[in-house]
Amino acid sequence: MKKILNFLFEHKTLNRAEAEEVLTHIAKGLYNDAEIAAFLTVYLMRSITVDELSGFRDALLNQCLKVDLSGFDIIDVCGTGGDNKDTFNISTLSAFVMAGAGASVAKHGNYGVSSISGSSNMMEYFGYKFSTDPDKLKKELEKTGFCFMHAPLFNPAMKNVAPVRKALKIKTFINVLGPMINPGFPNKQFIGVFSLELARLYNYLYQQSGKQFIIVHTLDGYDEVSLTADVKMIINGTEHIMSPESLGFSRIDGKELHGGNTVEEAASIFRSILEGKGTAAQQLVVKANAAIALHCYFPEKSLPECIDMARESMESGRALEAFTKLMAMQS
Repeated sequence: MKKILNFLFEHKTLNRAEAEEVLTHIAKGLYNDAEIAAFLTVYLMRSITVDELSGFRDALLNQCLKVDLSGFDIIDVCGTGGDNKDTFNISTLSAFVMAGAGASVAKHGNYGVSSISGSSNMMEYFGYKFSTDPDKLKKELEKTGFCFMHAPLFNPAMKNVAPVRKALKIKTFINVLGPMINPGFPNKQFIGVFSLELARLYNYLYQQSGKQFIIVHTLDGYDEVSLTADVKMIINGTEHIMSPESLGFSRIDGKELHGGNTVEEAASIFRSILEGKGTAAQQLVVKANAAIALHCYFPEKSLPECIDMARESMESGRALEAFTKLMAMQS
C-alpha cells in the first residue's frame, strides 16, 4: 500500500486495472485500517476519475455475493448519501410506495455514515432480518414487492472498510459506489447523487451498462428530488433541468425534510409518513421520488400517470401494507 499511497500523493491517478487491484486487496483484508483510511482520504481531496470509479466498481462486483433475482423485474432506488442534509429516509419510503404500486424493488443499503439513520438502520430498527438467503429475498419480493440487501453482507470489501468509515464519519468513495454494486444486478435503477460532477460520472458509466436509469441531483445539494430547488435529471443519458413546479409539485423548505436526531426519531417520522400522518412536505417529497422512480420502472407511463400511481399507493394504504407484510415475515 505504501507504494500506491506515494503514487497517489504525487497527484497521479490509477487506471482501471490498478483501481480494481487495490480494492480487491482491501476486500481480501491485506491492508490495515490506517492504510485504508489514508487511501480513502485521497478521494476526499480530489475527484475520482472514471477509470478509478470503474475499477472500484468492477472489484466489488467481482467480489460480491451474487443473488439470482432474474425471475423478477427488479429496480433499485438508492441515493449515494453523503449530501450532509440529514433528511429522513426518503429513498426507502419511496421504495415501499413503489412496491405498493406494483413494482419489484430490491433495495441495496447500509448504515448511515454522514447521517443519523441510513436505510439499514431503519430496516433493522423495525425488525428486518438481514440475510443473504436467496429464498428469503425471493419470497419477500413475491409477497410484498420489496426485499432488502444489507451491503456489508454481500460486499466483503465494504465490510472491511466499515470500521474506517464509521470512525471517519464522512462520505468516502464507498458512498459513490453503493448504488452501483447491488448484488441482485437490477436492470432498472433510480439513483440520487450529491453533486453534478458525480451525476456526470454516473451518466457515463450507466450509459455503458444498458440499464434503464434515472439519475437525479437537486441543485442546492440533495442526493434526491428534495423539491427545494430545481433538479438535474438524467433519463437514460438525456439531461433535463426541471423545477418542482414543472414536475407537478409545490416547492418546499429544506427544514421540513429533517430526519430527526436519533434512529428512534427517524423511525417515528418513517412510520408516520407510511401511515399517511406525515406533514404535507414529507408526504409530497416521498410521492415525488416514488413517482419519478416509477417512471423509470414503467417508462411507457407518463410522469403524471406515475404521480397518480404513487399517490394511490400512499393514500390507499398499499405502501403501508407492503411494509407491514414484510416485517411480519421476519418472525
